[in-house]
Amino acid sequence: MAGTVTLRLIIDDPVPGVRYSLQKDDLPFEPRTAGDGPIAFELPITLQPDGRMTGPFVRREGPQRRFVYIRIGTSAGDHSSPWSRRAKIDIHDIPKALLVPDALLEVHLPGRGKDDSPACATVRPVTIWQAVERR
Repeated sequence: MAGTVTLRLIIDDPVPGVRYSLQKDDLPFEPRTAGDGPIAFELPITLQPDGRMTGPFVRREGPQRRFVYIRIGTSAGDHSSPWSRRAKIDIHDIPKALLVPDALLEVHLPGRGKDDSPACATVRPVTIWQAVERR
């Protein structure tokens, strides 16, 4: 089914003082600096008639894997940061039943790795994807 779905990515415990942003077309998009609370990013994805997910935020590996990046530190445009990272958030595993036009889907992500630095590489959600009401 073709249409647009909005994804809300919530980083529950980002490292305060670190800049985070989405990655759009290989560039930082809407960077913001973490405070003491969660940070949320919303982004649209396009559902193609054949079920593929596309758009300027969507990256791919192989025929099936689709993901989005959250840029961290210098990657998010803060050139004084000691961090230069990206967090990869898989979206190809969102349940097909949730992928309906105009849906808002939300997931919570960890903001820190085991060493208390910003989480990076492939980041596994701490909740499952859920359809939520728009605020």
